[in-house]
Amino acid sequence: MMDETKQHEFMKAYHACHDRFLRYCSALAYGKMDVQDLVQDVLVSTYHKFEKIENKDQLIHYMIKAARNRSISLWRKQKPIEELTDLHANRLSSQGVSPETILDIQFLYKMLDRLPSQQRQALVLFEISGFSMKEIAEIQGSNEVAVKTKVSRGRQKLKLLMKERPQSSVSEILKTLQTITL
Repeated sequence: MMDETKQHEFMKAYHACHDRFLRYCSALAYGKMDVQDLVQDVLVSTYHKFEKIENKDQLIHYMIKAARNRSISLWRKQKPIEELTDLHANRLSSQGVSPETILDIQFLYKMLDRLPSQQRQALVLFEISGFSMKEIAEIQGSNEVAVKTKVSRGRQKLKLLMKERPQSSVSEILKTLQTITL
């Protein structure tokens, strides 16, 4: 009976943040690991620690940190796997995304990887996952002004890096990523 209550409460809290969490994990895992594996690992560990999470309304913050930590652990053990990029491309293609847009997305992720980690994380959280500056500040243990600076500098640096591929704008590709799941 206790497990049913825990499961119900967990699912209720998770349902409120599912879409943004999935977009974040998709962006985080792109070309490096399977998104579904990352999501499942984080969900299982979060469920087991659910009683210890004080503020259930901010479950997403806990899960974002857990996903980031889990991905770092996995990245240390392996190098990017080309088959995963192909897997993500196939998923996008099955959603009706054009081959040109898929190439733009792949290029964007390569350029995102060249940003400092805090800028990259802030951009992914804001532009792709749809978090507010305030939420990102809470997740990163920072303040809103610092987050705005990270996002702004990340955008500027990304635009410079993306000049190598002028036919697509950074904002167009980021908007596309916000509407799809890899």
